[in-house]
Amino acid sequence: MTSADIATPRLAFSRTKRHWLLRGAQRHVTVVIGGMLITLLVGTALLAPVLATHDPLALNVAHRLRAPSAEHWFGTDNLGRDVFSRTVYGGRISLLVGLGVAALTTLIGSVLGLLAGMYRWFDSVIMRIMDGLMAIPAILLAVAMMALARPGLLTVVIAITVPEVPRMVRLVRSVVLVIRELPYVEAATAIGARMPRLLLRHILPNALTPIIIQATYVCASAVLIESYLGFLGVGIPPEIPSWGNILSDGRSYVQLAFWIIFFPGMFLGFMVLAINMLGDGLRDMLDPRLARRF
Repeated sequence: MTSADIATPRLAFSRTKRHWLLRGAQRHVTVVIGGMLITLLVGTALLAPVLATHDPLALNVAHRLRAPSAEHWFGTDNLGRDVFSRTVYGGRISLLVGLGVAALTTLIGSVLGLLAGMYRWFDSVIMRIMDGLMAIPAILLAVAMMALARPGLLTVVIAITVPEVPRMVRLVRSVVLVIRELPYVEAATAIGARMPRLLLRHILPNALTPIIIQATYVCASAVLIESYLGFLGVGIPPEIPSWGNILSDGRSYVQLAFWIIFFPGMFLGFMVLAINMLGDGLRDMLDPRLARRF
């Protein structure tokens, strides 16, 4: 066998794989667009020290409320701070809050949902607590928790996680109630599988798809709520640049300097849009009832 004979199957396999990826991208455009936007925004936040043209905390009253220019790409705010630099650094806070809330909500909600779906006594107790939390609007509950604690990043993450957990618990519980009645779970129970093995080996893997999809929506919701808290002045401390804080600083100068809230608001909208598009695309890809064959 010659080297040309070996290279031909490899080349054919490479072309087949490339064709499969192209078809997958065409079938799930929302995943591609959402993923590209998120990659761009995450890259911008991670490279903030490199991309920022000025110190985001530096005050320069002589340059206050200046329109966008070659020196200040997004203009300056009422204290002369560079809006572009503050917007770029503010993305870090939104990403940390969104990912932190999504991770905590997924972990706590999955554990409580699994237990509630498998144990009736636990279900009757925990679901009444979840119903009570869901009766309070998420933003009001977050504001109340922030009023009782010292402002900070960890406090914001916890304050947003608490109202988001009940939705994850109810979702996981509903999925577990369906899965536990399936024949393969009954067979595993019949041969003596213990509850931890049953949950981790048979039920949890089959509940991952809705959990992953819900986690993306939780991340988008957390980014928005963090901006609401910052806009209301009860979120991240004012000295730390975040999109909510920038919007709060610029709300009194909308008619004089619209750029203070326009550019951070645009970045915030792109972030939420990208996460929601990614979640919708993952739903189509991972749900066998909605997925299309490549």
